[in-house]
Amino acid sequence: MSEVEPVAWRYKRNNQNVFAVSQTEPSRDWDVVEPLYTKEQLQPRVKMTKRQYARLMWDKENTNLSTCLEYFLEHDGVSKFGKVSDNLMGLLKQEDIARAWLNPEETIEIVPNMKWFVRSKNKAKNGKYLWLTDAYYLDIPQFMFTNDNQSSAMKFGSKEEAEEWKNPLTEAVLLPVEE
Repeated sequence: MSEVEPVAWRYKRNNQNVFAVSQTEPSRDWDVVEPLYTKEQLQPRVKMTKRQYARLMWDKENTNLSTCLEYFLEHDGVSKFGKVSDNLMGLLKQEDIARAWLNPEETIEIVPNMKWFVRSKNKAKNGKYLWLTDAYYLDIPQFMFTNDNQSSAMKFGSKEEAEEWKNPLTEAVLLPVEE
C-alpha cells in the first residue's frame, strides 16, 4: 500500500444521517464514499540523511535517548566558543528524533543530503553545464566545465550563500550530494 492511498473510508447513503467506517474500500454502490486518512497522515515519516540515521542507530545501540538528543542538539551548526559544529541536527526537531528512536523501521525515511550549487542556466554546445568551481590552483572561483558535474563544484549550505555568486547567466540549484 502506498503512503498516499487511504487506510480508512467513511460511507453512507444520502438518506442516512450517520456514516459507517471501514478499513477496506467500500463498493461504489454507496451514495457517499470518502477517504478518511492516509498512512502518511496517521504515521508521518521522519526524513533523515544517511549520516543522521547512522548516528541515531549507533546511539540506540550504545546509549539512551537522552544522550542521543543531547548529541544532536550539540551538533546543530551553531558556533560555540568560536568553533562551528557540523550541522547534524539539520531540520530535525527533538520530537522527530524521539519518534524515530521508538520505531525506526516504520518511521524513518532516508533522504539524500542536499547542497546548493551555482551553474549556468543553459547547457553549453557540448551538452554540459558550467559549474562554479574553486580549484586549489585558481586565485578566485571560476565557472568551468567539469566531466563529473557538481562533485568538483563549490557547494553551499544555503540558497542565500549560493546566490551571492550568481550572475544573470547563472542560477542557484539545490541538488543531492553523496555524504
